[in-house]
Amino acid sequence: MSNIGLIIEERAANIGNFLVGRLLPFREKRAVGPFVFLDHMGPAKLKDYQNLDVPPHPHIGLSTLTYLFEGVILHRDSIGTEMEITPGAVNWMTAGKGVVHSERTPERLRITDKSLHGLQIWVALPKVMENIEPSFFHIEAKDIPEWQQDNVSIKLIAGKAFGKESPVPVYSPLYLIEIKSTSSATLNIGKELFGESAMYILEGEIKNDGNTYTSKQILVAKESSLCQFQMSENSTVYIFGGEPFPEEHFIYWNFVHSDKAVIEKAKQDWIDQKFPKVPDETEFVPLPQPKFG
Repeated sequence: MSNIGLIIEERAANIGNFLVGRLLPFREKRAVGPFVFLDHMGPAKLKDYQNLDVPPHPHIGLSTLTYLFEGVILHRDSIGTEMEITPGAVNWMTAGKGVVHSERTPERLRITDKSLHGLQIWVALPKVMENIEPSFFHIEAKDIPEWQQDNVSIKLIAGKAFGKESPVPVYSPLYLIEIKSTSSATLNIGKELFGESAMYILEGEIKNDGNTYTSKQILVAKESSLCQFQMSENSTVYIFGGEPFPEEHFIYWNFVHSDKAVIEKAKQDWIDQKFPKVPDETEFVPLPQPKFG
């Protein structure tokens, strides 16, 4: 019997002047463990006149994780951070009670041809930590645990698994794992996982219970402890999940919180421009009018 409970396909979404493939949230699955949002950026080839420009916008009640395969993004935030992220590194920003940030092509690359490809992820915070002070951490690629096992290459981008721990300072039990194959491989890693679990297929093919699944899909497991699959050669997957929270978390635009009243206040505060400012930025993204999800 298949352990796959749900298949989610990428859907196109616009984040300003850049199209992404949105995977979470999904109408039938709002979260996987504490993971509430997953965007696949690119792959995009940008001309010398094309740049990523996401002006200052706010967040509350979550941590954002940016992980690139190609390209460079300049992150600026209201804490005072200015940091370029390059492939294999992790930008981990915790919004807590409120933070504002922008994401742009660095000035030195704005008149050259360039590529951009990566993942942007939101992780909800536990109820007792939703209103903590904002913070930012940058973890270099060389500091992410990486090893060979069962004829595949594994990276533990965030959380705990396989008896290892990533230096990304997460706030609840979770894991984000990259697995790459150069030849066909069979993996049975259910004993390493816990809570809710899902797999995003970036490239290549996955076989499970006689079925073949291809790129740009999320496979949500019925039971994380039963996670076993076959990878075709030259495939890359991301396995993510962890312990779900006992209370529901609501999403409105860039705001995530277990209390709708806090989200309503954040909306009004953004309209009134009461959030802290990002140094050297004058633009901002206006509040849209989506419905609670």
